[in-house]
Amino acid sequence: MENSWISLKEIKFVRNRRVILDRISWDIRPGEHWAVLGANGSGKTTLLQLLAGYLWPTSGEVIVLGKRFGEVDLRELRKRIGWVGSFLQAQIPPSQKPLDFIVSGKFATLGIYDKPVASDYEEAVKLAERLECGKILDSTYAVLSQGEKQRLLIARALIHKPQLLILDEPCGGLDLVSREHLLSTLENLGRSPDGPTMILVTHHLQEIIPAFTHVFMLKSGRCRASGEKSEILKRELLSEVFGIPIEAGVENGRYWSKVRLMSPNNA
Repeated sequence: MENSWISLKEIKFVRNRRVILDRISWDIRPGEHWAVLGANGSGKTTLLQLLAGYLWPTSGEVIVLGKRFGEVDLRELRKRIGWVGSFLQAQIPPSQKPLDFIVSGKFATLGIYDKPVASDYEEAVKLAERLECGKILDSTYAVLSQGEKQRLLIARALIHKPQLLILDEPCGGLDLVSREHLLSTLENLGRSPDGPTMILVTHHLQEIIPAFTHVFMLKSGRCRASGEKSEILKRELLSEVFGIPIEAGVENGRYWSKVRLMSPNNA
């Protein structure tokens, strides 16, 4: 589709002769926020890296933010995409100062190679305060808690006002309180009329907050199901994708899940 916002068509990605993603087709319209579910090794992070232009598909067509891969400078496109996740976190120098780290998001780089202006730092301070990490700006990245690091990643992702925000297991390693603070931030962002399209990878249904409207399910590198979350987050599909009997439900707009244990007589 020529006017697609985000579209993958018959995507295949092969690494070391192993097929990681196979025949993936996916369309995302403005105003939709998607959660991506799948077991470990199903291809979730690879899929996100393709969307962000960090990887190139072996075959197929990719359109992100209306721009077709092969017809756009990916370095410029990445300036319109925010990323939060371990893929980025693992590359951050331990000595990095939080304020410089947030400002680096303006240029889609780790470290500052362009010359920021005073207003960039002022904006970074405002974002840090908004995300409750204003008190850690004089620290170094190495001494921060996991919750503080995740909030910094979101601040960095938001400073250049992205149109797409990719969240790769952003709640990983967080305690219950930190997780809920982070999810509340994402909920507010998802309901903002000028907020970015969000794509969230998670293993936990509890993290699929009401702002997320759709779900894309991966199994062994292929799309098993995609659509509105009320149609996808069903016991049968979840059990098939994760390979274990799962019960699921929704209460007050938040989903829950639990493993259905087999009785000794049925083992």
